[in-house]
Amino acid sequence: MRVLVVEDVRRLAEDIAEGLRDQGMAVDIAHTGLDAAAKLDVNRYDVVVLDRDLPGIHGDTICRMITDSDDPAMVLMLTAADAPADRVSGLGLGADDYLPKPFHFPELVLRLRALARRRPTAQPRILRAADLELDPLRRTVSRAGQPCVLTTKEFAVLEALMQASPATLSAEDLLERAWDEHADPFTKTVQVTIGRLRRKLGEPDAIETIAGVGYRIT
Repeated sequence: MRVLVVEDVRRLAEDIAEGLRDQGMAVDIAHTGLDAAAKLDVNRYDVVVLDRDLPGIHGDTICRMITDSDDPAMVLMLTAADAPADRVSGLGLGADDYLPKPFHFPELVLRLRALARRRPTAQPRILRAADLELDPLRRTVSRAGQPCVLTTKEFAVLEALMQASPATLSAEDLLERAWDEHADPFTKTVQVTIGRLRRKLGEPDAIETIAGVGYRIT
């Protein structure tokens, strides 16, 4: 799950991003409306956490840009403007959810996961492929009924592969879905993570390597 946090208060943006990354999400940050527009132009996001009062381009304009796009992300407005009229106007712009500041972080996480499930292209809540079962909400994985304990990145890579199954994902695809925009495209992080994941999932090998193409769930 990839999230864009658009928030001009840098400390708050970093705290939100760090917390979401701990939950296995790939998170990018934009501190201005112009920066947000640029990132939205080149990256695909599942959910955008959007402050309204932004420098450069107002958050309301960013919201309209998102909802008018061909493949819109879900939008959660996160703002100090919490009067009923503010909520009505925000949702009227096309936002999918509205959470006033200050907020309870676990509630933010649950709202983001709920929004990701509501996307038109979203997968069922529990992902299944062969004898694998992955529950994104409870953060659990099992194979043939036996639990598998995975790190945050291992979970994110497996979730991306199961969402795409039976299609193949390249290393670049996995970097985009499970890491963030700062990931080094020349690193062997994906291959190393796949290797650890294979060992933890056990035999027979659940992840197939397609030479020159990428990886898929067998």
